[in-house]
Amino acid sequence: QVQLVESGGGEVQPGGSLRLSCAASGFTFSAYAMSWFRQAPGKGLEWVSYISSGGGSTDYADSVKGRFAISRDTAKNTLYLQMNSLKPEDTAVYYCARRKRGTVRGATSESDHDYWGQGTQVTVSP
Repeated sequence: QVQLVESGGGEVQPGGSLRLSCAASGFTFSAYAMSWFRQAPGKGLEWVSYISSGGGSTDYADSVKGRFAISRDTAKNTLYLQMNSLKPEDTAVYYCARRKRGTVRGATSESDHDYWGQGTQVTVSP
């Protein structure tokens, strides 16, 4: 069965860095675009970043552009999110998600994704 397992979260000071990983199994990882979402305390789910199935196309929410970098390693069936210059407002549970086949370019809503990981907590505080 499809499984997505995030890791790499933790507590970091403002300005620090973390790298999240999402280990994928149960499907052909290289055939699917993937996304990262996050949910801050008391807020709704927010799309963070997207990467195409081949890794050649990426996109970011304005709130993280220039600070976060998404990547994927097909040989390891793993998705990554490198987070630099972290801010307190980046505090959230981060989820990786598989984007449905056939979704239009730029699809970033929750309903455009069919499988989700369990999430990993990122806390940015002094």
